[in-house]
Amino acid sequence: MTLEGKVRDTIRKYEMFSCGDGVLLGVSGGPDSMALLTLMSRLREEYGLRLALAHLVHGVRGEEGRKDAQFVAEMAEKLGIPIHLKEVDLPRMKSEGGTGNLEAMGRKERYGFFACVAGKFGLNKVATGHNRDDQAETLLMWLLRGSGRKGLGGMPPVRKLTSRDPGKVSPWLVRPLIEASRQEIMDYLTEHGLEYRTDQTNLDIRPLRNWIRHRLLPLIRERTDSRVSERMARLAEILRDEERVLDRITWSGLERLGRESTFMCEDLLQEDRAVQRRLVRAWLESNAGCLRGVTFDHVEAVLHIVTQNSPHGRISLPGGWELVRQYEAVRLVKRKSGRGEAVRYSYVLPREGELVIPEAGVKLQNSRCSFSDLQRPRDNLEALFDLVCLPQALTVRNFRPGDRFQPLGMCGHKKVKDLFIEKKVPLPVRRTLPLVLRGEEILWIPQYGRSDVAKTGSQTREVLKVRLTFLNV
Repeated sequence: MTLEGKVRDTIRKYEMFSCGDGVLLGVSGGPDSMALLTLMSRLREEYGLRLALAHLVHGVRGEEGRKDAQFVAEMAEKLGIPIHLKEVDLPRMKSEGGTGNLEAMGRKERYGFFACVAGKFGLNKVATGHNRDDQAETLLMWLLRGSGRKGLGGMPPVRKLTSRDPGKVSPWLVRPLIEASRQEIMDYLTEHGLEYRTDQTNLDIRPLRNWIRHRLLPLIRERTDSRVSERMARLAEILRDEERVLDRITWSGLERLGRESTFMCEDLLQEDRAVQRRLVRAWLESNAGCLRGVTFDHVEAVLHIVTQNSPHGRISLPGGWELVRQYEAVRLVKRKSGRGEAVRYSYVLPREGELVIPEAGVKLQNSRCSFSDLQRPRDNLEALFDLVCLPQALTVRNFRPGDRFQPLGMCGHKKVKDLFIEKKVPLPVRRTLPLVLRGEEILWIPQYGRSDVAKTGSQTREVLKVRLTFLNV
């Protein structure tokens, strides 16, 4: 089969184009991109496509890079295709940033440029010249980096390209040459007498991909046969297809776990370990928006927090997130920029009226009334005190280390911290929960504990009723 026929089959197989599509061709001037440019210019009328061309000068090769741009511009003019050029200085960007992988930075700038041009000129597809050998190299590269099934699926023939402008519709990235070998492409260029540029940096074996291309793959071919890239590309396709099926199953399972920023440990523990990993990744992606920077170790750390016996745990995750366990619940929260000062407040609670406590997001409402033996608090958000046992004003403050109180019906005192542990009070609630005091004596811990001090009884004539209300309710 000719290269043109193979490209037609690939376009049909993955439904890459529809009549009327605007397609931006990413052309570097190298063999693959020049074959892509030539083939797409021949097929544009057949598929009813509008073509444009984009070329990015990375600033790595100086004058040679500018000659590449000139060469591509001349080819675009010859074929009657509009061209968009941009030049960046990757070495300077890396120097100013202080770190970074030059190859990864170049890829990010290139795709960002493509997406920007596509969005600006209404082009819904971006086509690149990646071939089957690139696919095999990608699979090996991710294998050596310890990637999972998704990474081993290599480069999808069609995927959404993220736009830098949130207001723009993201174009689709397509790879029409993805099922053609590098040798087939070189043969096509020779047969049609097509010129191309050679990037000498591609011969440098220090980058992992170049080492795989020039060292590892030739050794594998020598030990096996010349079709190893074809088999690896087929494996990548199988893994991508299986990953799509597993993804559907995982996201269906996520409905049971819950897509909110909190899930219960027992819901995850019912699944097998492999399913747990996939569910954690899907849950993180659903709540954090992406999985950028999330590694196998992060997922294992999440599972460790879920399976450990400790009722509390906290780990940092990429993107400024923290995963927090509070008893049987696991939450994803935004990490604070700094530790800051611990919350510490103290207010005077008047005999009548209300007191708003912004630190806790609540208010306390006080009222005086006569007492009868049948009178009881409505729920644990309300407390009744014998008014004769109270001073003119009470104190309301949050928890302090060493706090103790005398539980209702007991003679001795109990640590408030022990009460919090017994009641499984989440740590953030402990820090801000208002405690009602008479002097230094804790009278009431709303929702969790009532003191024996100032309790109502047969001699009570008048009571102070205190009710807690949440401000967001």
